[in-house]
Amino acid sequence: MDRRRRLWRNGAMLRALALCLPLAALPAAAQERVEVDIELVLAVDVSRSMSPAELEIQRRGYAAALGSEEVFGAIGGGMIGRIALTYVEWAGSHSQTVIVPWTLIETRDQAQEVAETLSGFFLEGMRRTSISEALIYAADSFETNRFDGLRRVIDVSGDGPNNMGRPVLAARDEVVSRGITVNGLPLMTQDDFSARWGIEDLDAYYRDCVIGGPGAFVVPVETWDQFADAVRRKLVLEIAGTAPAAPPERLVPAAGYDCLVGEKLWQRNQIYFSEP
Repeated sequence: MDRRRRLWRNGAMLRALALCLPLAALPAAAQERVEVDIELVLAVDVSRSMSPAELEIQRRGYAAALGSEEVFGAIGGGMIGRIALTYVEWAGSHSQTVIVPWTLIETRDQAQEVAETLSGFFLEGMRRTSISEALIYAADSFETNRFDGLRRVIDVSGDGPNNMGRPVLAARDEVVSRGITVNGLPLMTQDDFSARWGIEDLDAYYRDCVIGGPGAFVVPVETWDQFADAVRRKLVLEIAGTAPAAPPERLVPAAGYDCLVGEKLWQRNQIYFSEP
């Protein structure tokens, strides 16, 4: 890693740490609960099926969305006019990394600070794909923050089905039973890796096996040049508490969808790779 990149990464990590320091410095009694319109977990897939360039596209897409006029307008248009969010990158069962801790966003400067943290440094991809454990991790994080949201939402993105950890349907149902809504951003981009490890109807998989709760929806991404616009649109919908008027045309009805398709793919293909 060259000196410029190292300084850039270190500076971004310090900014992320600074988001935590004001709260950590307060005594427990002074850490009063803060009411917000929505507590939002951005749970972002960084499994090895994505290239370094694609991982960077993801970060920059979320950063651009959080710094946009549309998203800030949705925040200001809420009943309370502020939100709380955390940004978590995930892969296998025990691979969850908090990039942005639970943070209040009420002003443009606060939104921009989060955007700068996301675009300040980039991590390498991690192994395997456990949507299920990402959902449970995200759901548990609501219980330890200092915010009281009118809604709790997990926004989970990914480019393949669950292939590690508990069954995704069981995890989804547990999370929804806690009063949490799960929305999905299935990444349906195509390359050699996705041809072996992905599924063609990932949008239907997310609809039937991943999302759930009041107003839950999916926004599929078919090419990487659509990503930034899709994220911005999805965040606006989530913050405003609305859903797309109609499902995407590609989302076809599925009768009895096999929510263990990812685990079966792993069993079939693991002879070709020691770890995906």
